[in-house]
Amino acid sequence: MGSLTDGAIRRAIKDVESTGKQKSLPDGEGRGVGRLVLVLRRMPKRVLAEWMAQQWRDGRRIKAKLGDYPSMSLAEAREVFKRDYAGPIQKGRSIKIATDTRPGTVADLFEAYAAALKEAGKPSWKETEKGLNKVADLLGRHRPAREIEPDEVTEVLRPIFERGVRSMADHVRSYIRAAYSWGMKSEHDYRNASPRRFRLVYNPAAGIPTEPKVVGTRWLDESEFVQLWRWLECPDTPVHPPYLRAVQILMLTGQRVEEIARLHRDQWDSAERILDWSKTKNSRPHAVPVPSLAAEMLDSIKPNEHGWLFPSAMDPSKPVRHSTLYSFIWRQRERGVIPVVTNRDLRRTWKTLAGKAGLSKEIRDRIQNHALQDVSSKSYDRWNYMPEKRAGMARWDRFVRAMLSKKSGRKRTAEAA
Repeated sequence: MGSLTDGAIRRAIKDVESTGKQKSLPDGEGRGVGRLVLVLRRMPKRVLAEWMAQQWRDGRRIKAKLGDYPSMSLAEAREVFKRDYAGPIQKGRSIKIATDTRPGTVADLFEAYAAALKEAGKPSWKETEKGLNKVADLLGRHRPAREIEPDEVTEVLRPIFERGVRSMADHVRSYIRAAYSWGMKSEHDYRNASPRRFRLVYNPAAGIPTEPKVVGTRWLDESEFVQLWRWLECPDTPVHPPYLRAVQILMLTGQRVEEIARLHRDQWDSAERILDWSKTKNSRPHAVPVPSLAAEMLDSIKPNEHGWLFPSAMDPSKPVRHSTLYSFIWRQRERGVIPVVTNRDLRRTWKTLAGKAGLSKEIRDRIQNHALQDVSSKSYDRWNYMPEKRAGMARWDRFVRAMLSKKSGRKRTAEAA
């Protein structure tokens, strides 16, 4: 049989409509191997026309749907069949596992990477998705991802750098590099559900230098700790109350900013005085007892209707963003009402002052959920260290209460004088 024509298809549709008999219209030869077929079936209100790739394999006929006619024209069906199915048929591969062979676009790559982060439960997926969406517009979201050159990535980063936002430029670079790295690894990953293959041969962001990492050293001494605590207790300017309490819990527990910011009522066990996260930054579950001062504060907080302990001021259905807490602290620093500090410095402060309180480094590491890299900790030790962490937090609680009492006592003495 020769090649199909649109006229032959229209006549066949009318014939099926009148007779009610199913009909298959092959396009060209190819008997014994495989070919493109239009299958016509009468439905109650119309004739359904479906493009099928048809293959004879191991004595059986196999079909895979390409699309519907006339939504997919004859020319488009031929193009898709030639592109995605002719090769596998000639090589004797099953068309059931044939996929779209077009290289994925920049948008395909970035969207699939963000989806992979979301599926893995990474809290950074939303921020990453937002950043990459802007980058896709600059690089050309419909261009094949494999065509992007290093100098194009550089031209995206340079304006950000020249505006003086060096950390943002480095974050964008890391987003692009991570997305391409994921794309290269996902090419043959059977666990990857992305419908696209990207055919990447290199990572265009791999050779772009990073900003030198500045290792923070700032921590609050006892007097600065008390100064910040007293301001949070009685701020001199209107502040969304959950922001104040979130920073205080950071100071008392030494946990990660993102994890405290997103605290939900399901994560606070009041009876056991434990904060419990099923997944954290290092992908490990983490449960930490809190000092009694923090427990009293957490018990006094009434979660909102969505369950958040620290809801956003702009959208109560969401928790406060960790970047919002950073901005809040920076604004007060600029006003000179609190010590110069960042939220990460508060985690460092807890580490340092808890050491002064007498907690061993191992217990401090476990309380802060820092990954222990020795073979014993990684592969064998499955003890949860809860009794040891409770004892450490009790000691830290006594230290903090004495510190606040001593400093406030001095202040009252000075005021009386």
